[in-house]
Amino acid sequence: MTLWESRLGSTAEEVMAFTVSLPFDRRLATDDLTGSRAHVRGLRRAGVLDDGEASILLAALDRVEEELASGTFAFRAEDEDIHTAVERRVTEIAADVGAKLHTGRSRNDQVATDLRLFTRRELILVARHVLGLQEVLSHRAAEAGDAYLPGYTHLQRAQPVLLSHHLLAHAWALARDVDRLMHSVVRLDVSPLGAGALAGSSLALDPDAVAAELGFAGRFENSLDAVSDRDFVAEALFDLALLGVHLSRIGEELVLWSSEEFAFVTIDDAYATGSSMLPQKKNPDVAELARGKAGRLIGHLAGMLATLKGLPLAYNRDLQEDKEPLFDAVDTTAATVRMLTELITVVQFDIDAMRRAASDPALQATDVAEHLVANGVPFREAHGIVGAVVARTVAAGRTLADVGLGEWRAASDRFDPSVLELFDPDAALRRRDVPGGPGPRSVTRQLTRARALIARTRRTAAGG
Repeated sequence: MTLWESRLGSTAEEVMAFTVSLPFDRRLATDDLTGSRAHVRGLRRAGVLDDGEASILLAALDRVEEELASGTFAFRAEDEDIHTAVERRVTEIAADVGAKLHTGRSRNDQVATDLRLFTRRELILVARHVLGLQEVLSHRAAEAGDAYLPGYTHLQRAQPVLLSHHLLAHAWALARDVDRLMHSVVRLDVSPLGAGALAGSSLALDPDAVAAELGFAGRFENSLDAVSDRDFVAEALFDLALLGVHLSRIGEELVLWSSEEFAFVTIDDAYATGSSMLPQKKNPDVAELARGKAGRLIGHLAGMLATLKGLPLAYNRDLQEDKEPLFDAVDTTAATVRMLTELITVVQFDIDAMRRAASDPALQATDVAEHLVANGVPFREAHGIVGAVVARTVAAGRTLADVGLGEWRAASDRFDPSVLELFDPDAALRRRDVPGGPGPRSVTRQLTRARALIARTRRTAAGG
């Protein structure tokens, strides 16, 4: 029997099969029970239930929880969603008192409450996983010491940077992801319970008290908005998609760096796979999937926005489509973060290969131009002078380190003898000890700040 059979009669089995959401929204069972307990206590405070009735319903909800946890809960064909299943079983246990569970409540505000409880909890858990990845990156950065490699633009070698600086670049991007997740939690921390189907209830319910009991920062301001709002789902999907993009970038670099062409890292056998045909192969599948799953996360966001963009107020059944992308996005990002954390923990860096790749004197061309700038030459003019020297040396099969002082002075009389000292990568890094730069002292300060931020954010996330 459906909840609306007294009004419409029997709904076609094909329609029930098309509209059913139990296969995926049963994941909200814990949150549904939490919201239902708070609702029962609210009904008791409003005088709708007496103490005995409230106790019977709470005991029935506890029994349902036990059955769900033990796997003995028997779902039925008519259980359209988790809310219907829980209410049906409570009514079986509590008889006539069970029929009072849904008083003053609609599945519209019920599911919105459940989903906010779920999203709040899961985003905090994802944030904690990301903090773990940040900690591993900062640990490996500290281990890297004075190791350096080329920094790249357009995937072309550009200037030498410390490996620690490179690893911390990813850590800072992830810090923004955590910040976004935690701010999304703040914005979604609003209870919709009490908004009813769209216009609340004529009963003397107290949404503020229920919100406080559920640990929300406050209750809804507008009942129409409360049941139709899925901004928090879209925000969560954006946060997770952008996190996925940052994880994809890490995965992409590990794929490149583990290739023989780069040979900067060796991926542990436990986090690689082989080929079904090529015996020599060692494939960086974990890193590749970290890269690949970003597209899936972006798709979830695009799909959710497309669903929301044409909906009138208030609740529409289209909103049933909010859960599967959210559930999958949470699971996908959490799993990807965990796998990358494990992979980066054990990846081996080939410091010598990195150093060789960064040894090309051409990577100091900008330093040569800035040498001229320090001697009074406008940068654009200096850029042209050094570019011409680079072109001549490349054509002759030489490097900038092969250029003597006379040749430099022939290019510009503003060159002085110290130009010959610019081609040591270690010295080049020491020259970049500017705030936020890749120099050793700067990176040491950066590492200290990164660790402090991670510890501070972890304390905040632990209280969520």
